[in-house]
Amino acid sequence: MKKEYLNDCPEFLQDFLFYMETIKGRSERTVDGYYLDLRSFIRFLLIDNNIVSEDTDYKEIKISDASFDLIKNATRIDAMRFLSEFQRNHDNEAKARSRKVSAIRSFYKYLTVSSGKLSENPMLNLETPKLKKALPKYLTLEQALELLTHIETTFTERDFCIITLFLNCGMRLSELCGINLHDIRDNQLKLLGKGNKERIVYLNNSCLDAIENYLKVLNSGEKVKRVDKNALFLNRNGKRISPRRVEQIVEHCLKEAGLDGMGISPHKLRHTAATLLYQDAGVDIRVLKELLGHESLSTTEIYTHVSNKQIEDASNKSPLKNVKQSKKKSEQKKE
Repeated sequence: MKKEYLNDCPEFLQDFLFYMETIKGRSERTVDGYYLDLRSFIRFLLIDNNIVSEDTDYKEIKISDASFDLIKNATRIDAMRFLSEFQRNHDNEAKARSRKVSAIRSFYKYLTVSSGKLSENPMLNLETPKLKKALPKYLTLEQALELLTHIETTFTERDFCIITLFLNCGMRLSELCGINLHDIRDNQLKLLGKGNKERIVYLNNSCLDAIENYLKVLNSGEKVKRVDKNALFLNRNGKRISPRRVEQIVEHCLKEAGLDGMGISPHKLRHTAATLLYQDAGVDIRVLKELLGHESLSTTEIYTHVSNKQIEDASNKSPLKNVKQSKKKSEQKKE
């Protein structure tokens, strides 16, 4: 179905969005993000080139009539001023500006390399804002166990299964919601990740037991009448569960376990799984990369952060930890 926002797209932008979705295989969410960021960039150019009055409400600016010359004549300096504008007047943090840079660079790469509409790429050297590297939030092993013992909801078997998969498999929220029944085969689970890339994760005994208990109750029809014949996780209406509903379930269970207010979300449960596998189970970083579905090892390396306990343990392992000053020599010096 054609998206409504395409009605406000000039043809050259429509072509780019179709290309990214159909040829490059970008997810619907990613393509939507490209549209929003490039719409902001085109609106900025319309104002900056006096085509639209600067007094016009930004959200009311239509981009459908924007000419290709507007894009063709834009420079890297224009893009930098656009980023500065959104930092100062739209409270865009580095992460949001970095996403805008990615959209602009992808767009101009398409215009030069793929479509040939431009002979030179003016955004080739557009730099990405430096991101502050923060350690990921996660639950400790004790907190994760506490969470798993406080899952009491109107559909406990389903919700316990959801959180068990998050904590053991480190999957993304979208991946969990997208699981179909036929994706499970013996102890293997097929996930559809970013960029529509498939990967296999293996289910341990906890996961298999949780899935079995959930399906037993689900198939009995006591709590939910199945409408969606494919989805693993269903809502109370028998349809595929939504990401927002899963977020609400996680929030509720965290509160019941006394772990609310820590900024933990389904994505942070993914961080928890990765951290526990690396720190407590000693899983190799390269294996962890494949499990999490990362394209680059550098993305996975954030989980090599060192906990305070590890620092303390390292100090206690020093071969000199028990050496004390000799009392006899100390007394001699005093004399």
